[in-house]
Amino acid sequence: MKVLVIGSVYPRFQEDAEVPWLRTSVAHLKKAGVEIQVLAPAYKGLKSHDIDGTHVNRFRYAPANWEILTHEEGAPSKMASKPWLQLLAIPYIINGFIQCIRICRKWKPDVIHAHWPFPHAYIALGAAKLFRIPLVLNFHGAELLLIRKKKWVKPLLKFAIGQAQAIFANSSFTAGKIKALRNANVEWSPYGTTLETSGSTNSTGSPTLCHPEQNEVKSKDPVTIVPHPVNGKFKILFVGRHIERKGICYLIEAAKYLPRDQFEIRIVGVGDLTEQLHVIANEVKQSNPDSAEIIFTGKLSPEDLANEYKTANVFTLPAIVDSKGDTEGLGVVLIEAMELGLPIVASNVGGIPDVVINNESGILVPEKDPVALADAFKRLAADPSLTERLLAGAQKRISECFTWDGIIERQVEVYKRVIHNKK
Repeated sequence: MKVLVIGSVYPRFQEDAEVPWLRTSVAHLKKAGVEIQVLAPAYKGLKSHDIDGTHVNRFRYAPANWEILTHEEGAPSKMASKPWLQLLAIPYIINGFIQCIRICRKWKPDVIHAHWPFPHAYIALGAAKLFRIPLVLNFHGAELLLIRKKKWVKPLLKFAIGQAQAIFANSSFTAGKIKALRNANVEWSPYGTTLETSGSTNSTGSPTLCHPEQNEVKSKDPVTIVPHPVNGKFKILFVGRHIERKGICYLIEAAKYLPRDQFEIRIVGVGDLTEQLHVIANEVKQSNPDSAEIIFTGKLSPEDLANEYKTANVFTLPAIVDSKGDTEGLGVVLIEAMELGLPIVASNVGGIPDVVINNESGILVPEKDPVALADAFKRLAADPSLTERLLAGAQKRISECFTWDGIIERQVEVYKRVIHNKK
């Protein structure tokens, strides 16, 4: 079985931390016996190349210096800050469309699996129709939330859904948005952990920690994660890009309700809002000297990042639905934190409830509610048995829904079904 995977982003070099979940998914599909090629846009003139033994076909769509529509940051965010980038969408789709036909004519895949159907469904449709190749669309949420800002996207997505032979959604939240747009059979296909990106483990078999959200790369000497001790202050850990939908400002506000001698908030990563978040943190400290200490670590090496997980007491993702209508599609970072032995406190938005079942595999709080966040941290600090119960529930949730073997088995069954239906 041969599958052409289409996406807007794919690792550009061996140590690139872009879309590790997609890279890991491809690795597991190949392990299951599926032949894979990838079609993705060039970045600053990047030519086609191989990653992990997988051929990545790069299509050009502009002069090299202008090929910045994808990678490093989401295209919607880039276009919001630089509206002229929207002009690149037309050559992006046309050139991707042509390259997809060329690949399919030569390689003859059995299935086309297009991630982010807007606009990649339209890159895939020509080849799918011309060569009668089943089309599988994979939604991740952002393209559906885009409808709130750009109404003209709605009919395009609705049409694309009707052309697909199967639909994947990364969360039940995303699946609900698809069904509200057009009545369709939607397969829930989440991601597993990305701790073993590109199959890397150390000599003891322990996972390499590579966190894409802070734009770090893997170390040459992988780090072994061991159970973290609970001593000193209760350490609250956030790891991720400093962007609006992460809700970091509400975590900072929660410091007001946490005693400084008992709690410490550690914020890992960088992003567009880093300077603004520093200002908010200073304001909180000045107005509430006894509030929990807030530490910004910036980017970290894999070793230092592993140490943050090792010494933390809780992992938090205070996500929100941002001003663009965007939110967390799933929250793979939560799965990783669970596997590293941290209880979870997260907002009840987007796809997060697929991972965190309230009071079973973690604690859910309303979005934009610093008091609720602080109360959840206090509960965990006061009751070690609650942490033990949540960690047991988290491992159960992962084994039931988020193992790569199970995810890939379900994907392959869908591939086989659409191929059989074609015949």
